[in-house]
Amino acid sequence: MAAEHVIVTSTTDSEAAARELAARAIDARLGACAQVVGPVTSVYRWEGAVRTDQEWRVEIKTTADRVAALAVHLKQLHGYDLPEIIATPIEGGSAEYLAWLTAETRG
Repeated sequence: MAAEHVIVTSTTDSEAAARELAARAIDARLGACAQVVGPVTSVYRWEGAVRTDQEWRVEIKTTADRVAALAVHLKQLHGYDLPEIIATPIEGGSAEYLAWLTAETRG
């Protein structure tokens, strides 16, 4: 059975950019709640070199049926050429919270 609710995660290079991604996703009703976490240290390979950078993580709680639209939205606003956009299923939780999450992603 597929999860009905997910957390979509992305990272960006500043707290201001992360807050903007979060606020615009919520305003568009593509997520019910977003959290900005950071700074975090990211170590990754890009263009053949291992890099270490400070980033901020954005975690957006949404419904599975909103993930595709949220991914498009994030790509349009994001400053990275290849932004991280990962959806992680929510496998349980408070029924009341999950009902609120669903209600907040509907216009």
